[in-house]
Amino acid sequence: MRLRYLVSLLAVALVGCGMFFWPRVGSAGEVSSNYHYRVLAAIRHGNLQVFPVVAEASHDTKEFLTLDEGLRSGDVVVSESGSTAPLVRPRDGHIPTRRPPGGPQVNQLVLVNNSKRPLILLAGEIVTGGKQDRVIGKDRLVPPQSDPVDLGVFCVEPGRWTGQKASFDAGGVGAGMAQPAVREKAMAAKDQQQVWSEVRNSQAQMAATLTAPAAEAVQGTSSYAKVMSNDEVKQRVDSVAAPIQRDYQSLIKQLRDRDAVGVVVAVNGEIIWADIFASTDLLEKYWPKLVRSYATEAFVTRAKSQEAGLKQAQEFLEDLEGRRETVETEPGVYRHTEITGDGFKAFELTSLLPKTGFDLHVAKMAD
Repeated sequence: MRLRYLVSLLAVALVGCGMFFWPRVGSAGEVSSNYHYRVLAAIRHGNLQVFPVVAEASHDTKEFLTLDEGLRSGDVVVSESGSTAPLVRPRDGHIPTRRPPGGPQVNQLVLVNNSKRPLILLAGEIVTGGKQDRVIGKDRLVPPQSDPVDLGVFCVEPGRWTGQKASFDAGGVGAGMAQPAVREKAMAAKDQQQVWSEVRNSQAQMAATLTAPAAEAVQGTSSYAKVMSNDEVKQRVDSVAAPIQRDYQSLIKQLRDRDAVGVVVAVNGEIIWADIFASTDLLEKYWPKLVRSYATEAFVTRAKSQEAGLKQAQEFLEDLEGRRETVETEPGVYRHTEITGDGFKAFELTSLLPKTGFDLHVAKMAD
């Protein structure tokens, strides 16, 4: 994301040498910009607008593994912290385990990446199983054949502390990614009580729009994943998500040569979120769970007739001038940057692995 600063400096230098750039001329349905991301006309259904984003360039991300892929293949193992603790990996790759003192902790899970590919973890991804469902609290990158790492999670199931099953998965249909309001509490607030409060608020908002049997079922469980897998909830969310998903997947195919890499999201005419990836391939992998996340936010928010404009979406994407930055780095693996600005927070996950050095994912939320 900091590329724009380098571009600005280069432009000044070229002007000084008697050179200059002509401004871009956008085609219909686009906002012309010298910034390296451009927002296209929104796809809309009901009170949800999704603005596709194209980039000046895309990166090769084929070697990166997603959490869904790793859990399905068995190459990624998640366990309760305190239940089993993998030891140092021997040369044959086998991982013995031992039981340490103490028991499982609400906000601790242990992850091991046994694959030969680096693993991407996105804040907001939900893992179900163990004693409680959890949501990942921040983006990070786990190197290939890693030692055990603390997954860094928040509980999204305040009413259970008993094991339904020992294994973990990526949340199933509808619950793979928490809605933006819940993601915000985990990523920005970093507060367990606020995460629980937002989960309860979401459940209450859903229940208020459902038939009596479905409302009773939603109110009778503490599991965010079970709420999202309720038949009536799935039907309501699908009614918003399916048209958006279909239209944008079709658009991604059309825009592949133009490097479609993300979206800006508006609900009820207000820009609330942006997710940008390093490549079209990564966007396509995450798109099914992301669009349901956005659709859930639209579902639990009362519909209004307002629409966000194209210029408004472009300005939201471009504004990353922060008052404060917090940087966490695992040398040679990744850098995680949190930017706090006027009316927004943004989070950048930058790969530092050999032959990379680019942003894998950028998430921005309106305060």
